[in-house]
Amino acid sequence: MRIKLLAVGTKMPRWVEQGYKEYAQRMPTLCALDLIEIQAKKRGKNADTARILRDEASALQEAVPKGALTIALDRKGKHISTDDLAKHLQNWIDESQDVAIMVGGPEGIDSNFLNQVPMKWSLSAMTFAHPVVRVMLAEQLYRAWSINASLPYHRGD
Repeated sequence: MRIKLLAVGTKMPRWVEQGYKEYAQRMPTLCALDLIEIQAKKRGKNADTARILRDEASALQEAVPKGALTIALDRKGKHISTDDLAKHLQNWIDESQDVAIMVGGPEGIDSNFLNQVPMKWSLSAMTFAHPVVRVMLAEQLYRAWSINASLPYHRGD
């Protein structure tokens, strides 16, 4: 099974690239994490944000691998714990289920598209800059895998 992180935005700061890479490379081949960057549409002073979000949602949708379980990260999504993520990850591995996790741009993901996505998760009640989410999600996926593998990385409950 493979996990595809579909993220709006390219040319991230070096620290974002390094942070993401640090955790993505720790993931075993069994559940590899791959980043697919979606070109963000140009935003300006009088930008048509609704159109931009629709265009980015269309690009996200096109990038979802056929047969992949689709999850959108959204501040209004379901809150899941690290332990819940570990359970999901183990189920995906057991079922050989490919997964596509989507991260929107500065304004998030188009609400009409979000309504079509079967699973919506929130990383926190707080709002994070979309580049930071890449690093956080990669770390949480590695942490979930380490829990399942009984590695000492996770020292929570």
